[in-house]
Parts: sequence; C-alpha cells; structure tokens
Amino acid sequence: MAVTYTWQVTQMWVLDTDPATPEFVVQAAYVCAGEETSGGVVYTSEIQNTAFFEMKPDEPDFIPYADLTNEIVIGWIQAQLGTSGVENYEYCIADQIAAKINPPVTPHTEPLPWA
Repeated sequence: MAVTYTWQVTQMWVLDTDPATPEFVVQAAYVCAGEETSGGVVYTSEIQNTAFFEMKPDEPDFIPYADLTNEIVIGWIQAQLGTSGVENYEYCIADQIAAKINPPVTPHTEPLPWA
C-alpha cells in the first residue's frame, strides 16, 4: 500500500496595517503528515514547519483573511517549496514510515570473545 499525505495549516499570523485594511497573512505553521497501513497496522510520520509570506492587501490576487481556506494557504506553501521541495517532504515521510515498517538492522558492540 502507498503512503497517503495530508497537508494542514495549524496556525497563522496576520498583520493589520490600518483598521480599514483587511488582515493579511505573514506567517503560517503547517504539518505534512503521511500514513500507511501495513499488516493491519497504521504507521504515521510528519514534518512540521513554518512559511513566511509578503502578501500585500493591494495586490490583485489578495484574498481577505475570512475567505482563506486550508487549501489556499497550503497552495501558497507548496508554491514556495516548489515541486522538488514538496517531493522532498513526502520522500522523507515515506522513508520514515518505511523504517518503522522494516526497521533497519544496526550494528552494536559485543564484548570481545577472548576477554
């Protein structure tokens, strides 16, 4: 089975430059989470981070704070990360889950047999 990814905004910081100006987002905390079921067990992993924005209320594509959705803000975040950045996040999560499903064998020390 494949990893299912979920991107979620967990918090946003806004700035008001004028009481008549709508709030605009300058920072957003987010999490990219992955989930995979293997052998009837659900394995998960996530990465949390924060993105910073330089949105201005006078830009033509400005969206008022009240009209924002998780999908819109995640779109901004993923645009900042770029395709390779999004793929890197998801690859790291998939790798962490794979390590949980099949833990790597690591060497350890043993007392010398002649000691």
